[in-house]
Amino acid sequence: MAALTPSEEAQLQQTIEMFRVITQSQPLDYQSLEILKEAYMKLGLQKDVVATSKRIAEAYVQLGQLSSAIMEYETLLQRFPDDLDVRKALTEIENNSFAGRGAELSVSVNALATEPGKGKPGGLGLKTAEQDDGKAAMQRLFVDGKLVNASDFARLWSTPGAEPVTHVNEPFLQVMADKGVLGLDKSVKLVIERARIGYLPLDRYEIDNELAKGFPRAVCLKWAVLPFDRMSKSVLVATANPFNKQAAAELQAATPNRLLWYMASPPELVKLLKKVFR
Repeated sequence: MAALTPSEEAQLQQTIEMFRVITQSQPLDYQSLEILKEAYMKLGLQKDVVATSKRIAEAYVQLGQLSSAIMEYETLLQRFPDDLDVRKALTEIENNSFAGRGAELSVSVNALATEPGKGKPGGLGLKTAEQDDGKAAMQRLFVDGKLVNASDFARLWSTPGAEPVTHVNEPFLQVMADKGVLGLDKSVKLVIERARIGYLPLDRYEIDNELAKGFPRAVCLKWAVLPFDRMSKSVLVATANPFNKQAAAELQAATPNRLLWYMASPPELVKLLKKVFR
């Protein structure tokens, strides 16, 4: 393995700091745990790698994804055959001690994680005939939840048309806040809870501008989404609307890499999009 430059090491330390916070608040977010594990691995922090691998396996168990948990534990055993905790966990799984656990959480923690070439939950990589920009999900959350009246929702929701994109389309949550309909803090928190998506403070993260510019400008501005970092074969993307399957499909079409989505502050997201694609 090639030695890390000071800049690369600093970026990895920043990644660890960010994703420690995310995984503390979202302990079942195995995708963020994978990113954390890889950062530890690149820095040669083996003790942290092992501890994070165990957290990943435990998250899989809680989510009812036992085959994935077994694979994670068995990978650990290949390297550390005398690890009694791992052996005990495997025995418990094989004895069906965890049967039925986490059934209500059987969907992906990260609502918009996408796998190239797959068009199913957890793999929104295909364009659908009917555009789903998240309007229905947002309406259920805010209108059915009695937080926004139907007329305000209809007035403020905007679906981009076919015309050329010349500026960032402000996220719906930002529009509601600007019009005094619902505060950002409350709306962002509700979306994070409903979508089960990690929140990442972009103002504290060093964005990879060149990576972002490698994606279609029109897609990023139209849907207010920002690819901001890469970890191996995964690209991290910021959004303020994690229910937008159309944005996921259009962005996935531009890369063979897996997309991992994170919620961001709408004003910070808009600010960075304007900076990157000015």
